Amino acid sequence: MKILKLLNKKNCTFFLFIIFLSSAIANEPADIWNIDKTKIETEENSKNETLVETDNSEESISVYDLNSQKNENEKNQVLLEDTIENKISLFGLYDPDVNNLSIDMWKKSDGKEIKKLFDKIFSQDLSNDALDILEIALLTNSNTPLENISKNDFYEFQKNFLIKNNDLNLIKSFMEKNPDFIFRDDLINYYANFYLAKANIEKSCEIFEIIGETNLSDSYASKLKIYCLINSDKIDQALLIYDLKKELGFKDDFFENKIFKLIGFEEESNQISDKNLLELHLSHRIVNNFEYIPDENTSKEVWKYLASANLLEKIENIDLEDIEKINLIEKAVHDGNYNEEDLFSLYTRYQFTFNQLLNAKENYKTLDNSSQRALLYQKMLLTVEPNEKLYLSRLLKSLFKKDDLNNAFYIKLSNILLSIDENKIKPDLLSFYNNNIINEVTAIQKIKFNNKIIHQSKLLNYFAEKKEISKIEKETNDLLKNILKDKKYIISTNDEILLESLKYDGVKIQKKYSARYSSTVNIPPDIQAKINNRDIGLILLRIVEIIGEDKLENLGSETLNFILITLNQLDLDKIRDKIILKTLPIRV
Repeated sequence: MKILKLLNKKNCTFFLFIIFLSSAIANEPADIWNIDKTKIETEENSKNETLVETDNSEESISVYDLNSQKNENEKNQVLLEDTIENKISLFGLYDPDVNNLSIDMWKKSDGKEIKKLFDKIFSQDLSNDALDILEIALLTNSNTPLENISKNDFYEFQKNFLIKNNDLNLIKSFMEKNPDFIFRDDLINYYANFYLAKANIEKSCEIFEIIGETNLSDSYASKLKIYCLINSDKIDQALLIYDLKKELGFKDDFFENKIFKLIGFEEESNQISDKNLLELHLSHRIVNNFEYIPDENTSKEVWKYLASANLLEKIENIDLEDIEKINLIEKAVHDGNYNEEDLFSLYTRYQFTFNQLLNAKENYKTLDNSSQRALLYQKMLLTVEPNEKLYLSRLLKSLFKKDDLNNAFYIKLSNILLSIDENKIKPDLLSFYNNNIINEVTAIQKIKFNNKIIHQSKLLNYFAEKKEISKIEKETNDLLKNILKDKKYIISTNDEILLESLKYDGVKIQKKYSARYSSTVNIPPDIQAKINNRDIGLILLRIVEIIGEDKLENLGSETLNFILITLNQLDLDKIRDKIILKTLPIRV
């Protein structure tokens, strides 16, 4: 035993000697290459301390501690995901860079002001120019405002714009890119109903192909989807969705009866419902000898469906003694749910005496309202003299307006006026003539340059082509030299708009030319403060408010200058360029 202990002591001594020797040999190169021994010792001590801490931690952590650490990590992960989710608020169509905007364009906007502006904007019949800018403001991918407005409030403004704009292709594109939009069901319903009212089932169901397998929470949207699947012979898929909805509490006996009849599971049902457009359509499709008579409470959508599906009573069958029904048709025409031509064909069926027609301008006063309009219309058809025809048109228009049926005599009136030679119209009737002609939208034509006027000159090319600054700078000063040698030339506000926009983009105009004019724009302090603060989203809403129901080309020069100077200060040159090219040039 003693021998064993002695051997162990010798072995330990030998082992320690070997370790010491190895350490000494290992340290030899340090002196050769002048490595800082202190640094090495510090690093080794640090490593040793780390190892000790690791060892201690491994010894001291219990199962309870490990579970607590795991739970804490999970909590942190949830908080992180929640934070990320709160930051994700991008529902839109356009990349911010497309119009020089920013993902934080609404960051500094006050929700109270936004709501106030939207209330005013949505109460107007906005022009296409105003709608174009509103589309950029609302459908650019950006975070929602943070102050005094919830995300859902802002998303609702997006939804309301899409519906108000009534661009079905835009809605389709938006839904395709944003299938998880919080108000998607409302947009689906609007899109589907729009085409269902036209009795176009294929287009109505198209929206469900765009959004794919997105789950729907709205019962009407769900029923539309189920019906569309059945209509496409995807019976199993439709029944699967229907069963899932039933398990979640969905119940609609009318809908169930109709779709099961379509599939072939139910006896025929003669129940008719106009609760909504889908139920009316299902009634029309399922019920044999379907007949539906609209009344004054019938919705516009139902009227449109009846007209599109050729379910309205034929004009030739309407009893002219049924004044109530005729009034109903006039109202339907005003609402755009009945064809104008049908109404005026109805008016031609009225029987009047020769004397009534001869003195129609006096005799109409003794008749009921519908008969008054019929008499004047027939008299107008018999009239050849331009001013007399125009006078009768104005009188007839006033009778429609008196009964709040202004839109019922709109297209027809324009067509009548277009048949009249404008050169033969008396001055007192010219205003009525000009205000009631529907001008067809013409394609944008080429710019006609006039290098004798600054805002109509070749400098406009810059806003379309974006030439190099050095090149456009030379062209600008050369052109100004040529034009302004005429000391009588007065630089107009439109000239100023063009020149100031060039200056904002970095074009240096020689002082002797810039001294010929001074900026006349006075921006209100509150708007200037928002510009300085780069409150871009709110400023765009203010511009939409200013344009309102007007076309850009009809705005006064001062108003246009105000808008463009504002856009210049915000560096929104792409929006600015579009406005300049739409308002300043002459096109042929």
